[in-house]
Amino acid sequence: MTVAIYSDGANITDMQAAYDSGVVTGFTTNPSLMKRANVTDYKAFATEVTTTFPDLPISFEVFSDDFEGMAREAEELAAYGDNVFVKIPVMLTDGTLTLPVIERLSHAGVNLNITALMTVDQVDQVLAVLAEDTHNIISVFAGRLADIGVDPVAVMGEAVKSVAKYPQAELLWASTREVFNIYEADRLGVDIITVPPTIIAKYTDGQGKKAEDLSLATVKGFAKDIAALAEIGR
Repeated sequence: MTVAIYSDGANITDMQAAYDSGVVTGFTTNPSLMKRANVTDYKAFATEVTTTFPDLPISFEVFSDDFEGMAREAEELAAYGDNVFVKIPVMLTDGTLTLPVIERLSHAGVNLNITALMTVDQVDQVLAVLAEDTHNIISVFAGRLADIGVDPVAVMGEAVKSVAKYPQAELLWASTREVFNIYEADRLGVDIITVPPTIIAKYTDGQGKKAEDLSLATVKGFAKDIAALAEIGR
């Protein structure tokens, strides 16, 4: 397995458990995950995460929906450590592409994670404005493409070819839906995949198991449920 597995979430306890699993080499967060984890103080959260995991790449997302606000927040987030990547959405809520602020921040030397990409065209446009000798992540939401019936493997395969031309960028498979996505990403040559803690647990639990093992576990699960139903019927 050569694809790097990053844990996707904003709960410190879950992040520590993912790290302790031995398969996680980085972390990503976003506003939705932070809301779900009841994070109310962004600065305190960023301080705790970077203190707990000082040597692993960590992505924090800007909250602003305008170029100047994004640039200001990006500088603040980058100051938390050299391991911090600042997540910039590929567009504003009005659909305006954020290429100008991406280019500005990249040439200022900020590590960027460009997020919410869905097309190879978007990937190519972002890659074209990244400064040389920088370190950037290109996050394509493969799982969300699958949700609307678009083949994510085809899109990610083309994205791999595009990103390979730019040494300052790595491709990330985002919105992972199942363990098999990890194997798909690895087979395609994707650099990174973000995985929620629940799927990381399934991935580690499944190592070394055979299909026959799953048959037995499934039948045992049926038997346990049958026993419970029998108790109810008495």
